[in-house]
Amino acid sequence: MSKRPNILFILSDDHAVQAISALNRDGVQLNQTPHLDRLADEGGTFRNSFCNNSICTPSRASILTGKHSLQNGVLTLQDAIAKDQMTFAGLLKNAGYATALVGKWHLNNKPKDEDFDFWEVVPGQGSYYNPDYMTRQGMVRREGYVSDITTDRILAWLENGRDKEKPFLACLQFKAPHRPWMPAPRFYSLFDGHRFPEPETLHDDYSNRCEILKQNRMEIAKHMNWNSDLKVRDAGPNNHRLGNVPETHGEYEYDRMTPEQLAAWNVAYAEREAYVKNNVLTDEEFEDFAYQSYLKDYLSCVAAVDDNVGRALQYLDDRGLAEDTIVVYCADQGFYLGEHRWFDKRWIFEESMRMPLIVRWPGKIEGGTVYEPLVQNIDYAPTFLEACGVEIPGDMQGTSLLRVVEEGTEIHDELYYHYYMHGDHGVPAHDGIRTHRYKLIHFYTEKEFNLIDLERDPQELKSLHKDPAYEDVLSNMMARYEKAREIYHIPEENGPKGRFPQL
Repeated sequence: MSKRPNILFILSDDHAVQAISALNRDGVQLNQTPHLDRLADEGGTFRNSFCNNSICTPSRASILTGKHSLQNGVLTLQDAIAKDQMTFAGLLKNAGYATALVGKWHLNNKPKDEDFDFWEVVPGQGSYYNPDYMTRQGMVRREGYVSDITTDRILAWLENGRDKEKPFLACLQFKAPHRPWMPAPRFYSLFDGHRFPEPETLHDDYSNRCEILKQNRMEIAKHMNWNSDLKVRDAGPNNHRLGNVPETHGEYEYDRMTPEQLAAWNVAYAEREAYVKNNVLTDEEFEDFAYQSYLKDYLSCVAAVDDNVGRALQYLDDRGLAEDTIVVYCADQGFYLGEHRWFDKRWIFEESMRMPLIVRWPGKIEGGTVYEPLVQNIDYAPTFLEACGVEIPGDMQGTSLLRVVEEGTEIHDELYYHYYMHGDHGVPAHDGIRTHRYKLIHFYTEKEFNLIDLERDPQELKSLHKDPAYEDVLSNMMARYEKAREIYHIPEENGPKGRFPQL
């Protein structure tokens, strides 16, 4: 790849590392993702890739800007990215790249024309069926399934909409597999008759860690709802179990369907509804039902993402573009698939902080390479800029992954994490740092630190902050934590540094 590379940046939403078969070849295989596996076999995977704030809007802003949430101004789902924030897309466009973004944007404003030659984005979370797209000409509704349509639109731009004299940045950004996990019709029966293995922590009692974990509102068997999440409209004698759980933003999806789509959906989900309508389930039976139903729907949405990744890769092959194009696949954060009884994300714990990152880079990354150094979503922007020969702005806080790729060296001593949305899903605002072995968590609204030894306790089931044997480790992690907060200019009101409680 001697000339400036093209970039195909593929971003999904809430795609757990556990749900990509290439990233779990030595462990539990929940599903098969052949096209993402192909990408991994022809490129590299980053085993220790993490986000800095496990919630959609802030993570996306950090990916675009190469900055932590406090510096780019996007701390919560309600924040909009400021017009004066420089993004890697805008810098590439200024450097002569043709740029486009299609799919989920979720940054509470429209993409800037200074960043993208072409954009079409779903409003807010978007819809799975017959989705609306915001365009420069106004709102357009397109019939079909959102993952397929988003791919259609970016491939159409690559084929007919771009200036082919320029290298390109094409951002293919899937809504899936975000809640409410509504599969494409071709995958309705994908997991019929299949039982998914349970995670080891499905029955976590939240002991030996901060008491606030018990106040969460994201347990599969307590906090999902019948209609949007479990796809059951009449639960009969079991309705009381989730009778007070409000509907999510997915309840309107049925109203968007054509009569033919709705009829096919009702047939596909008739057996599930009949099971709960005609049986009085015990606590154990209901938890099993909720878990198995959740994974079936979530992983069926993943199947459509993988399917469309395959379409994009095939397009590059067919047009002779593969050798000149860096292909990146990631999600905006991880997700819980029953671990700790949970769905959703937000916590600093591994399943939500860890992000999938797969990169195919012809001539730079040998197929099947696995990278171990710690990397973070703030590192993407400087990587793209350096790869394309564009100067990295001094206020970007991430570090280019070129050193990892070329030398295999560490670029971070530790990773700083900060979740600001206090109370949503019962998750408190908290921050902390992660090294290869240890994680220090500051639940600062509770004035409590937790210390996890990831080597001895990979499931994160016990805090060692009061264990005398870890006194030196705790002291070292405290010093690292203070240093990280100073580097990233975190003010006292967001976890008062220097005012640690008695541990």
